[in-house]
Amino acid sequence: MNRSYTKGKRAEREAETRQRIVEAALALHGEVGPNRTTISMIAERAGVQRHTVYAHLPDERAVFMACSGLFDEREPMPSAERWTGLNDPEARLRTALLGLYAWFDRNAEVTGHVLRDAEHNSTLREVSDLRFGVPLGTMFAALADGLTERQRAALALAMSYYTWRTLMRQAELPLEAAVELMVGSVLGADR
Repeated sequence: MNRSYTKGKRAEREAETRQRIVEAALALHGEVGPNRTTISMIAERAGVQRHTVYAHLPDERAVFMACSGLFDEREPMPSAERWTGLNDPEARLRTALLGLYAWFDRNAEVTGHVLRDAEHNSTLREVSDLRFGVPLGTMFAALADGLTERQRAALALAMSYYTWRTLMRQAELPLEAAVELMVGSVLGADR
């Protein structure tokens, strides 16, 4: 009995240590980006030794999977359930883009760093596509149904983080104005 109690406490401490490591890595990904985050930086932020980081996250893919999993748990992408029941294509598109753009706004720093770094890091690109490409693909498929080829192209543009950043951060449009511009662009793409 005593041994299982000790083993349980040790497992609990290990889980807490792993959580601190993943939290530290995720915070650094948001601050400097995944490609600039080192194991030494993670260890220092988590208050552990480098070998402890490697014991929990033995390689780059493990770090990215753990961080993206925690990120997705805390900030899940907008669910298609919010708009799939809407029969009006314009209302469906508006609702989806409002949710997506609000998500981009809440997660701008880490998303921007991840997308930037994924251009040069195939492991990060693979994990990013797995964690976020699938939900975005599902969202795109639900919204593209019934659209023409040009409208689907405009939808892809409207759903881009870079489009959101241009409209809201550079042009400083309010959320609703950015969404309305993109709804009009998608639906009017065949005109």
